[in-house]
Amino acid sequence: MKKIRTQVGIIGAGPAGLLLSHVLHLQGIESIIVEKNSRNDVEAIIKAGVLEQGTVDLMNEIGAGERMRKEGFHHDGIILRFDGRDEHIDFPSLTGGKKVTIYAQHDVIKDLIKTRLNSGGDIRFEAKDASVHDLDSSAPKIRFRSNNGVVEEITCDFIAGCDGTQGICRPSIPAGVLKVYERLYPFGWFGILCKAPQSSDELIYAMHERGFVLVSTRSPDIQRMYFQCSPTEKLDAWSDDRIWAEFRARLETKDGWAPKEGPIFSKTVIGMRSMVVEPMRYGRLFLAGDAAHVVPPTGAKGLNLAASDALILARALTAFYKSNRGDLLDDYSATALRRIWKATRFSWWFTSMMHSFPGADEFQHRLQVAELDYVTGSKAGSTALAENYVGLPIE
Repeated sequence: MKKIRTQVGIIGAGPAGLLLSHVLHLQGIESIIVEKNSRNDVEAIIKAGVLEQGTVDLMNEIGAGERMRKEGFHHDGIILRFDGRDEHIDFPSLTGGKKVTIYAQHDVIKDLIKTRLNSGGDIRFEAKDASVHDLDSSAPKIRFRSNNGVVEEITCDFIAGCDGTQGICRPSIPAGVLKVYERLYPFGWFGILCKAPQSSDELIYAMHERGFVLVSTRSPDIQRMYFQCSPTEKLDAWSDDRIWAEFRARLETKDGWAPKEGPIFSKTVIGMRSMVVEPMRYGRLFLAGDAAHVVPPTGAKGLNLAASDALILARALTAFYKSNRGDLLDDYSATALRRIWKATRFSWWFTSMMHSFPGADEFQHRLQVAELDYVTGSKAGSTALAENYVGLPIE
């Protein structure tokens, strides 16, 4: 067995793990990232991305934002479509100048991996059969089989579990330690990628009796769009013609607006749920990102919560190593969870306001229209939506 020593062992080369590793590097703190997949596979995981102002600022501050600044779409707001009309939520005027950037998560991953490796970072791709040990000791360990078949053991001061919902870290915590809070939504999203020009300069969130629609974008000639569906919907049941007919029906406006159509080259069905675990620490193991929480995509919070977790944990570890302070590590879970629960609340509220629920009647639909009418017609309502969408501050 090959034995290695580092300060912070990180499991998972997703947004949380990569950001944490590089922020620590900039503070002179060593880390090693252990990732079960190959670099190509990690960079090929296709996910949309709406980046909060704080996430954009963090990418720029750590030197990973050059391509994002060139290729990302900076949006000053969103359009809420309901009752046959459009209402614009202007972010900068409501939040002191903040906005969001449309930049796919897999591009964020590519940029972070490149930045980490260019600075001498240690990422062990294709690490198989990983496991964590001695979590309640002062020297926790990560064991795995490297891509050349050698069993390696990394002894750390701390381990960061950034390995997502299906990772090994959360299940490695003894039974009865974590409490899981979960809400399953009775619908999913049918998503497409198509070759077409942009239908709108900003994202359109549409509430319709037939179900929710999101009009988003990937690039000037590649568009991403979603409509609400059953979580068990079959892709084969939807021809391109049927898909476009559904989008047209749900996006209709009084002036005859219609989405730009083109060849569809990707179809997927996404399930919807909210999940939060507490606490986010056990011994010397700290959970971050999807390992600790999941939100429905309506509020665009998944990647951004991973980024804020990474920053909160990096600050706590920096205080430990630079100032011999353990209080921020002790407070990590509570600090992160305050922001996580606020984002979970926003995602639940936005999802509930925009979607049609099974069994809902005309009364419920009228209430949703009234709420949208209030949110868009009240500065207080619009400000609350805008503040949450561009990202709440880290306390």
